[in-house]
Amino acid sequence: MPEELVVRQCAPTLAGLKTGSLFRAACTDKKALLAQIRDLNQRLREKGLCLIPLRFRDGNALLYLYRPARLKIDLKNELARRTLGNAGYLDESPERCIVNLIRRFQGEEFPHEIGLFLSYPPEDVQGFIENHAQNFKLSGLWKVYGDEAYARAAFAKYKKCTDIYCRSWRSGASLEALTVAG
Repeated sequence: MPEELVVRQCAPTLAGLKTGSLFRAACTDKKALLAQIRDLNQRLREKGLCLIPLRFRDGNALLYLYRPARLKIDLKNELARRTLGNAGYLDESPERCIVNLIRRFQGEEFPHEIGLFLSYPPEDVQGFIENHAQNFKLSGLWKVYGDEAYARAAFAKYKKCTDIYCRSWRSGASLEALTVAG
C-alpha cells in the first residue's frame, strides 16, 4: 500500500482535523498488506493513530485510519449513541463498536453509521439513514441534513488540508512528519 495513498485519502485525519478516514487499497496479497498495516501502526501509534482493515473483498481492502481517543469522545454524543443503538450496537466501548462495525461490513448492506466513525455530524448521519440518502441540503464529502454552513466550512478545510499535505508529500515530507500527535 503506497504511503502516498494514505496521505491523499487521510490528510485531515493525519492533521488531527478528523477522527477517521476510510479508504480502499489494492490487495492482491493479504498477508503482505497486513504486514504493511502493522508497520504503519508501529510508526503512527505514538502519534495517536491506528489503521485497521474493515473488509477484504474483490482484490481490495477497505481500511480505516482513526484516532481512538477522538472516537471515544465522538461516540459519547447522545444522537450518535441512539443511531448506533438503532443499528444494533449495544452501549459499548469504542473498541466494541469497531468490532461491530467490522461485523456489519461483512454483510450485504452497507453500514451507513460509518459516518459516525468519520467525524460526520450525527444529525447528518441520522438524516441520511432516515431519508434513505434523499432530501439532503448539500452533498460533498457527506450528504448534509443539518448545519449547511458548518458542512461547507468543513469541506473547504478538509480540501485545503489535503492539497497542502499532498504538496508536502511530493516535496519530500515523510508520513511521520505530516502526522500531528494527538
